[in-house]
Amino acid sequence: MAAIEVGRVCVKTFGRDSGEEVVISKVIDANFVMVKNSKGKESKASIRHLEPTSRKA
Repeated sequence: MAAIEVGRVCVKTFGRDSGEEVVISKVIDANFVMVKNSKGKESKASIRHLEPTSRKA
């Protein structure tokens, strides 16, 4: 299973949004991805601050 891929549901583990579920919308490079939260806001996140789940959107 590729943990960091487009459509994977993750939980943010660091920062003010910690504990929030997000969906990976774009892989930028080996360290960063673009994620969308439940409100549709898109932001850049480090893969070190994400915990992948087994679910996929």
